[in-house]
Amino acid sequence: MAEPKRILMVAARNKAEALRMAAGLMLLDDRIEVAVWGAMPSGPAIDEQLEALDFAEVPVAGLGEAGRAAQLAARILDSDVVYWV
Repeated sequence: MAEPKRILMVAARNKAEALRMAAGLMLLDDRIEVAVWGAMPSGPAIDEQLEALDFAEVPVAGLGEAGRAAQLAARILDSDVVYWV
């Protein structure tokens, strides 16, 4: 069996779609992490995906304003696969 991959999903432009994709990736045996670029909007589409990710214990974290690029760079270097949506 292959070693599990570390997948980073960056929610930037279409945050609802990025969260939906991350929820779909939960079906794999890989470690998934979501980094949110900017403010997370609210609404039923976002809330539904956040609830699913929370249930599966997928970390969803915002990137702070100070040093956001450096934070993201560190996470990218720690990942095998990066999706930017």
